Amino acid sequence: MGFLGFLLLGLIAGAIAKLILPGKQGGGWFVTLLLGVVGALLGGWIGGLLFGRGLEEFFDLGTWALAIGGSLIVLLIYGLIVGRKARD
Repeated sequence: MGFLGFLLLGLIAGAIAKLILPGKQGGGWFVTLLLGVVGALLGGWIGGLLFGRGLEEFFDLGTWALAIGGSLIVLLIYGLIVGRKARD
């Protein structure tokens, strides 16, 4: 997968993760892109460790599942950090 394909995957995976998680996470499209790309990297790394597969093809359902799962994890961590700062 090329660099632009990976950025598009991260942006869409981050947006889907924001739609799945309840509540207001904040952040605009750039934060969504960053969280999605980091989440896709995390999902690919976890997928490589646990399942022996990573982010090979853009149109592969497994690639999308790993990217969205990783984005959900990153978004949860981001929400805990930002939510804690907002309450202080």
